Amino acid sequence: MKFSRYEQETIVNYNAGEQTATLYTRDKAVMRKLDTLVADFPDIYKLTGQDEVSKTYSFPKSYISYRKPRAVSAEQRERARQMMIANNKAKGD
Repeated sequence: MKFSRYEQETIVNYNAGEQTATLYTRDKAVMRKLDTLVADFPDIYKLTGQDEVSKTYSFPKSYISYRKPRAVSAEQRERARQMMIANNKAKGD
């Protein structure tokens, strides 16, 4: 079944009283990432349910992260641009 981008939702659910978070997703990219984590770290990440269109996972809620946006100065941006140009020339592009 094909879903629109809007319908490819991911929902993370947790509360203050428990140490475990639950993640429900219909997004194939998220499923691939979580399936890799389940395979690599089966004692931490668990696949708790699935059907033909979605999967549900559980993992410690301490693994959920909130980050502030990265601030990149004009100087850092220019340095990165120059490095990309140099790398492309070295590859022969």
